[in-house]
Amino acid sequence: MSFTREQIAAAATAAAIAPDAVARLLAALPPDPSPHAAAMAKPRFDLTHLLWYGGALTIIGAMTLFATLAFAQMGAVALALTAIVYAGVFLLAGDQLWRRGLTTPGGLMIAVAVGMAPLAVFGIQDALGAWGAQGTPGTYVDFYRWIHGSWLPMELATLAAGALALYFYRFPFIVAIMAFALWFLSMDLAPVLFHAPELGWEERRDVSLYFGLTLLGVAWAVDLAATRADFAFWLHLVAAVTFWGGLSLQDGGTEWSMALYCLINVGLVLLAIFLARRVYAVFGAIGICFYVGHLVGEVFKDSLLFPFALSVLGGAVMGAGLWLYPRRQAFAAWIDRTLPAPLRRLRPAHARG
Repeated sequence: MSFTREQIAAAATAAAIAPDAVARLLAALPPDPSPHAAAMAKPRFDLTHLLWYGGALTIIGAMTLFATLAFAQMGAVALALTAIVYAGVFLLAGDQLWRRGLTTPGGLMIAVAVGMAPLAVFGIQDALGAWGAQGTPGTYVDFYRWIHGSWLPMELATLAAGALALYFYRFPFIVAIMAFALWFLSMDLAPVLFHAPELGWEERRDVSLYFGLTLLGVAWAVDLAATRADFAFWLHLVAAVTFWGGLSLQDGGTEWSMALYCLINVGLVLLAIFLARRVYAVFGAIGICFYVGHLVGEVFKDSLLFPFALSVLGGAVMGAGLWLYPRRQAFAAWIDRTLPAPLRRLRPAHARG
């Protein structure tokens, strides 16, 4: 909670505090931010932010995931120059906005500049023929579709560009680009480490699972060390996507394996409560729904009462939510009191109420 100088002065007057004491207090306070700066500093996600993020993601997508084959065939030099020009323009524009206090659109433009690193490195590598022992990996659009050891310099360059950008501009979304670059790096590095020409579907699934689990630990550590900006948010998001995706693609050939899958998803929901990170609850709930769908389609497909029992269970869950809603702060305090001290220390500050 924050207060303006006017609110503090009014409260001091109402409390009959001596005017000279109030004057000394106000003199020691930093100046009030402008309404514009205060609005920009307050964490929120409204239509304006939706447009900013939507525009940035569209630009990044146009140069990455949604790049057409015709675009990729412009030639190596043209691709490199396009990436460099894009990066330069967005870096300059983002820096200007950042300096004027518009940190969200400015940071997003800087993130766009970071996102040009793979394209620039691909163009330079392709122009020089510097693909190394792994050979030519294909066209630029294949970077987002196929695993290949020759993509490693592109991913390392993205990580380096992201780290450099974070050094000057502490904007959390840059971490998301770096996290996806790390995911790509883990996929492309695995064949090199195991001396395999390529990874099969099962190996890709497992690499994604273990990468997500590792990134979850990293995000947790960042959460524990965080003071201001929420850099861990994007790490948790990428960790949840990669871990849950790898988990959901595992072979569920037996009922025991499916039950274990459901239990892990229940664990994700509990982890969401422990870390106060809703993204794990979302994916955990989806996984539980998948398991319920499996029960409906395979185990209880001939049961007349199962849909009714499931409806009662769903109603009970909703009722529990309604009962808990006005008591959620007391519930959070109860969790803090109940947890052993070592576990309490593992909870991020924002999760402790």
